[in-house]
Amino acid sequence: MSAPAAVLGVVGLGSMGYGAAVSAMKRGVATWGLDMTEAARTRFSAAGGQLAASLADLAARCDVVQVLVVNAAQTEAVLFGANGEPGLDTLLRRGAVVIASATVDPALPPQWEVRLAEHGIHLIDGPVSGGAKKAADGQMTVMASGKPEAFAAAGAALDAIAGKVYRLGDKAGVGSTVKMVNQHLAGVHIATACEAMALGMRAGADPTQLYEVICNSAGMSWMFQNRVPHILDGDYTPLSSVNIFVKDLGIVLDAARKLAFPLPLAAAAHQLYLATAAAGHGNEDDAAVVKFYAELAGLELPAKA
Repeated sequence: MSAPAAVLGVVGLGSMGYGAAVSAMKRGVATWGLDMTEAARTRFSAAGGQLAASLADLAARCDVVQVLVVNAAQTEAVLFGANGEPGLDTLLRRGAVVIASATVDPALPPQWEVRLAEHGIHLIDGPVSGGAKKAADGQMTVMASGKPEAFAAAGAALDAIAGKVYRLGDKAGVGSTVKMVNQHLAGVHIATACEAMALGMRAGADPTQLYEVICNSAGMSWMFQNRVPHILDGDYTPLSSVNIFVKDLGIVLDAARKLAFPLPLAAAAHQLYLATAAAGHGNEDDAAVVKFYAELAGLELPAKA
């Protein structure tokens, strides 16, 4: 990672992409952003970010491009074009690096790596974790795999977006496999936290006291500590939505099915997210799974202040 800082482009300025771009800027890396939504562009511009006018404009300016969009379909549209518009495969110069950071089926990045290599472009399979705050602080985790020359070319730009960059192998797909395991755990932990809080409230425990005790006891998890305050505050503004885990646990279950590997806990959690989405809460914060239990048990959840 001793190469000079490259110019970084970030496609997708949502909570994680915005954090990555801003943290790179703070660390002295020239950074350009691109997003389809006006709100995201305005926010990035207000933070001092430079906005590209188009994907072609961004590609012409950047040596490394992080693609931090919602899913595989959006990633492929950015990489290879869609609706007659060109993608990064033909827009970037030879030797450039793409960091694909969406959570996707681990079978896809190896295919993307081959297709990009045909144009002389490197791929780092680099999904991320840590949440919006860690992203903004430059402390998110990148689970990365790819050829050594891809890491060499990414240089300081990769370090600038993260607190930890794990190099997990020379083959694309390993990074997404590790992210898949992370999402398995995260999804189950959030669903379990919601279930446990609903159980405690149904049994008469004060939810604030319950949260404090569990956070100082063996049952605490990072997701419990991070998500339960959303329930206590009655604030389901989506930092990560229910629908994200409908998608991500679906990826986990599909991959396990191909391996003939049973995942009963992931399957149960997936059903909880699906039920919560079906009840109309899909675009709310993933802690809204507690609403599924509240509606079943007739619980009155804390109201937003």
